[in-house]
Amino acid sequence: MKIMDARKMSDDELKSRVDELRLDLGIEKRKIASTGVASKKIKTREMKRSIAQALTVLKERGAKL
Repeated sequence: MKIMDARKMSDDELKSRVDELRLDLGIEKRKIASTGVASKKIKTREMKRSIAQALTVLKERGAKL
């Protein structure tokens, strides 16, 4: 997700996107912990970045999390 896409989304859409990304990130971390090998390290980095961008947009708008 790019920051421009995040700015076009509504607050509810951003909140649901953050929840979805956090769930996916948790699954990826559990996979890494169980196997000891990161399957797609870039995917994990992109998820973290997308979460941060969505939270930044929400904070700029003054939305409560």
